[in-house]
Amino acid sequence: MDSESVTNILPERQAKPKWLRVKLPTGKKYTELRGLVDKYKLNTICTSGSCPNMGECWGEGTATFMILGNICTRSCGFCGVKTGRPETVDWDEPEKVARSIRIMNIKHAVLTSVDRDDLKDMGSIMWSETVKAVRRMNPETTLETLIPDFQGIEQHIDRIVDVAPEVVSHNIETVKRLTREVRIQAKYDRSLGVLKYLKSEGQRRTKSGIMLGLGETREEVIETLYDLRANDVDVVTIGQYLQPSKKHLPVKQFILPQQFEEYQQIGLELGFRHVESSALVRSSYKAQKHIN
Repeated sequence: MDSESVTNILPERQAKPKWLRVKLPTGKKYTELRGLVDKYKLNTICTSGSCPNMGECWGEGTATFMILGNICTRSCGFCGVKTGRPETVDWDEPEKVARSIRIMNIKHAVLTSVDRDDLKDMGSIMWSETVKAVRRMNPETTLETLIPDFQGIEQHIDRIVDVAPEVVSHNIETVKRLTREVRIQAKYDRSLGVLKYLKSEGQRRTKSGIMLGLGETREEVIETLYDLRANDVDVVTIGQYLQPSKKHLPVKQFILPQQFEEYQQIGLELGFRHVESSALVRSSYKAQKHIN
């Protein structure tokens, strides 16, 4: 099966295909959590990022929280987070996040953050303190940490390893050829090195994610899956890139469902424990499954 047979190249202003239509979240658990978020003004990526899977994840007791503010020091071409000079670190944030998780009665929490290259420790101390606070206040809650690359500095990565989240995730985001364009300040090999180092230091479960539709070829996607597996990654998520605004990189392809299915099968054959692969998959999709 070649790339052209499974990829829909976009003419200008083409409407999103039907498989990208999002169902409105429903259900008793979603309604309950939505009410708590509004009442207590809790900050989740699920709501602020308008995640298409919010209803499904909340219904299963999973939610994602972002730490270290909402201004990033990097300017990735795909990301809708604001770039600029971040605010001062809020050292009360670990307790605030832990309290939000308790109020929402979250069974599995995903923590993520902006990049903080402005800080001497790249934000790694705040990461460690947040995991500890969540564990103190919510001892039954399992954790996934979706971390930045910390510029590949092992001392900072060690702070994540030391608190031992059930899953540590770091997204490679795209294929090697497109990395400089898509992740301007990041490096493909550095991200692979972070993932390999985590496993070498005893992290039980590692995870990464790829966005499709930025101009990559089928062969490049398969090569990326090989690279991730060669660096002992256990779980991979594969989803469709959607342009946050006109200022961001354009969508060059809408990937057909059967191509996502093929990538899932290839990933499983390579030995990944879990492969989530479909248009609306995001990094934390089905996150609670990836512990086991």
